[in-house]
Amino acid sequence: MAVQDIVKYSFGEIFSVSTVVFEKACTIDHSVQQNAYSIYWIQEGKGIYNIDFEQYNFEDNVLFFLSPGQVFTVDSEQIKTAYKLTFKRDFYCIQTHDQEVACNGILFNNIYETPFVKPCEKDTKKLNFILESLIEEFQQNETAQYDMLQSYLKQFIINSVRVKKENHIIKEDIETRLFKDFSLLVEQNFRKIHSVTDYASRLGVSPKSITKHFQKLGAKTPSDFIKNRILLEAKRLLIYTDKTVKEIAFELGFNDPAYFTRFFTKKILKSPLQFKKEY
Repeated sequence: MAVQDIVKYSFGEIFSVSTVVFEKACTIDHSVQQNAYSIYWIQEGKGIYNIDFEQYNFEDNVLFFLSPGQVFTVDSEQIKTAYKLTFKRDFYCIQTHDQEVACNGILFNNIYETPFVKPCEKDTKKLNFILESLIEEFQQNETAQYDMLQSYLKQFIINSVRVKKENHIIKEDIETRLFKDFSLLVEQNFRKIHSVTDYASRLGVSPKSITKHFQKLGAKTPSDFIKNRILLEAKRLLIYTDKTVKEIAFELGFNDPAYFTRFFTKKILKSPLQFKKEY
């Protein structure tokens, strides 16, 4: 049996850091469906994670970023050293601070790209320094601790965004800005709005313009983009709730449950009930 040391620092119920150090390979603490924003930093270890039904292999020094509602399961895992930072909107709202930090749609609330980054040695030292400072602040329990912890978390996220941009060459051009705006708008409204035309109207551009921008980025069509987001949520609801297919159909903006079943079956090649049964 592995000897393990798990230390958890928390600020109420809205922010926590878990330090996990294993003498032998073990599984880190994780939940199936996220109810807060989480950052997993696997410093030493390897494994296979499933995030929103997509499989990701990793090995050493990788940061995963998960948003509320995302499905996270483990296929295999051998972890020696890892950290987990968890925070809720009450502690740090990434939407409110998006102009300062620009992580919304890049690190978090971005289900359309790889949900992890691998920092280089220089970036690792920066992130490690911030994390050590954050843990030290937890231990001191001094005046204005809330503000200090929030500041360190913000620094950690900013540096992670820089790593992501550097590794994935994220350009700040009109195509990427429109893609980000469109994806965030879909994330907020996919349960009620299914039409590309309606999204285009809200963004002040034509549907053809959005399609052209998507083509330049090599992305799926705007229509498929919306459909895939609806399907992902349908999978989540089928597996992790007791809601009926009819209830899920209405929740996702389908007035006719039979049409929803046909829509799901055509894309997944299984009926909603078959999919639920398999999982």
